[in-house]
Amino acid sequence: MKPKADKPGIKDVATRAGVSLGSVSRVINKVENVSPELRQRVLHAIAELDYRLNHAAQTLRSRSSRTIGCMFTDVTNPLYANLYRIYEERFRANGYMVLLANSLNNPEWELEILSMFQSRRMDGIIIAPGNERNASVLAAVQKIDLPAVILDRDMNVNQDLVLFDHAPAVQQAMEHLIDQGHREIALVISGTQTRPMLRRIEGYQAGFAARGLPARADLQVLLPASTAPAFDLVHELLQRPARPTALLTLGTSVLADVLNAIRAQGLRIPRDISVVSTGEPDFARSHQPRISSVTVDLDAAVRESTALLLTRIREGRAAAPRRVVVPTIFTLRGSCGPAPATAPRTR
Repeated sequence: MKPKADKPGIKDVATRAGVSLGSVSRVINKVENVSPELRQRVLHAIAELDYRLNHAAQTLRSRSSRTIGCMFTDVTNPLYANLYRIYEERFRANGYMVLLANSLNNPEWELEILSMFQSRRMDGIIIAPGNERNASVLAAVQKIDLPAVILDRDMNVNQDLVLFDHAPAVQQAMEHLIDQGHREIALVISGTQTRPMLRRIEGYQAGFAARGLPARADLQVLLPASTAPAFDLVHELLQRPARPTALLTLGTSVLADVLNAIRAQGLRIPRDISVVSTGEPDFARSHQPRISSVTVDLDAAVRESTALLLTRIREGRAAAPRRVVVPTIFTLRGSCGPAPATAPRTR
């Protein structure tokens, strides 16, 4: 039997392409400062030799897995789904694969995920724990020995932070509604004690305070999670004798429940009731009328957190933790109008 030929190695690729080993390595790792001509020569040699990178051996040699771990609470949330898509594009351009873990707000799962990221030699991680005040999760994040960026969580740990400035844009939305004559403005939000929810409540209350009005607790609907069913609670809210004339609601599946509850009551947007979404699922832009929204500048969030993490990967953890704040934006669309002179009776 004819002996099986050895598999081609990186030296064979360099020889075939007529370049250095370093040049081949830069092309394989998708480093940006490589000329198109050199990249094409290396890729052509790889194809001719049918070269296959041994990732396990590369990891042992370089102590780099070329992977980024990403932990979100619930990827059915449009915010996290869009963030992951942009992260994947940005890190791929820098030669990294992004592995997503979905914790579903379970603290035990979050501990398990953090342990897995550590044991699998991730080059860095981006995490948004759903249990930012859980002592065990806090301790695990503090101890993790990886370059890390914490996304939009108030965690007093020795890690880089990228925070979303939720309150000002929510306050701006509230002030607009109040200036349009609305006083009965309901808030439909998750009651979880996370930074995004607490800061949105802060902005909601600040909007009333800025106009010299009280924020009423009976108009705040607190859900068990950001994607929890909301139809029944909102339906009940809209059946009150003095029902809300405006709603500020989460832009997850909660928004769909809110719109369905409004429709079930025979109310019209914005003639009978105005709607603002915190977050923006795709259907919010195609809905008629289009839904006004408070959104995060996702490109800025990804740009800042990617830059922080790549810098930390290159430089290590010696430098002091950094903190970046990304703004949110209130976009006024057709779902907001003047408060009706009298709230019409619902069905």
